[in-house]
Amino acid sequence: MKNCIFTIISISALLLITLSGCEKVIDLELKDSEPVIVIYGDINDQLENQYVRISKSYNFTEPNKFNAVTGARVIITSQAGSVINYSEITPGVYQSPKFRGITGVKYTLDITVEGQKFTATSTMPEKVFLDSLNFREVSFFGKNSTHLVANFHDPLGIQNQYRYLLSVKNKAVEDLVTEDRFNDGNKVANTIYHDLNDLEPGDDIELDLQCIDRNVYKYYYAFGQNSGEGGPPIAPANPPSNISNGALGIFSVHTSSKKVAKVK
Repeated sequence: MKNCIFTIISISALLLITLSGCEKVIDLELKDSEPVIVIYGDINDQLENQYVRISKSYNFTEPNKFNAVTGARVIITSQAGSVINYSEITPGVYQSPKFRGITGVKYTLDITVEGQKFTATSTMPEKVFLDSLNFREVSFFGKNSTHLVANFHDPLGIQNQYRYLLSVKNKAVEDLVTEDRFNDGNKVANTIYHDLNDLEPGDDIELDLQCIDRNVYKYYYAFGQNSGEGGPPIAPANPPSNISNGALGIFSVHTSSKKVAKVK
């Protein structure tokens, strides 16, 4: 996942002013903002360790880094009342014992850290399985490119949101979301527009199709709009989080259906 947090930056002057043929350079005054807690938590339907990552945002002038927040108390509570405590395994990374999320169950994330409390809820949707993967040749202005196609059957009469995580040779390369507004109940063949022309025979391509709830979809959709996915980028803004108390990030309870395609 692209690990970006957008902050508002005030610029007190223009970079360049041209008057009567003369140029004057104006210094930029970039105001630092107070660090904000950033939380990314995931629960999937696989029997494995689940993770929550807690950090703080950083200022425009600072290098891109993971500002780990340590010493947090992290608890998951299921709709049925079961309680799962997480342990910090590395700075800012919290791990659960092995468990799997259950379709239709709502989970609540509670975090206490630095005298603050943060809460989020997410419900695991019905699972949709990937049927198959195939490749598609696309010609654009005389240039041919190869892309991956995800094939599955969308359930009729249910509002579905999907997240696609594409990895090439074990490296994440695409992260995008769609909904079933125009293909409810249909067989779906969605093309993932990531150019695969540089791959060689034998290279592996993995796609993780996640069914996500509506709030998680809104978060990643806004994130994609900020970065220009699906059209020109819009003015940066923090995507709508489902976490309380002004935290950034998202808590996602989702299903996972993975398949691997091999380049021939």
